[in-house]
Amino acid sequence: MAQDFTIVRADAEKVDEVGALFDAYRQFYGQPPDLERARAFIADRIARGESVIFVAERDETSLGFTQLYPSFSSAAMTRLWILNDLFVAPSARGRGVGEALLEHARRFAQETGARALMLETATDNLTAQRLYERLGWVRETGFYTYYLRL
Repeated sequence: MAQDFTIVRADAEKVDEVGALFDAYRQFYGQPPDLERARAFIADRIARGESVIFVAERDETSLGFTQLYPSFSSAAMTRLWILNDLFVAPSARGRGVGEALLEHARRFAQETGARALMLETATDNLTAQRLYERLGWVRETGFYTYYLRL
């Protein structure tokens, strides 16, 4: 299927578009809508250089985004990227947007000398799991994830 959209790195001019997608992404994970805070959160990440966000666009309409956070492996002494967020607008699903965003993130990680990309997804997000595994992502079985709420 030919790709009828482009992927660009988000900057301050894209905050409103990405913020709206980010708000929808949060709602997908059961959070209440809060467009103002979503836009502010995205604006802060971009302004502070704390994440890298890629957005898929077609005719000035945002179709989806992915947000990467930098990290490092102490054991391997190399850079990692955490693919923290991936979301495709419901109207754009089934058109290869998610796959293209994942591929774009992979190339970016390689270009920045990263050893790996890492992600987590909900255990019931089977659609995403199938996509990840089809693209070569491997489910980690050797480690447990713990969470300490503060």
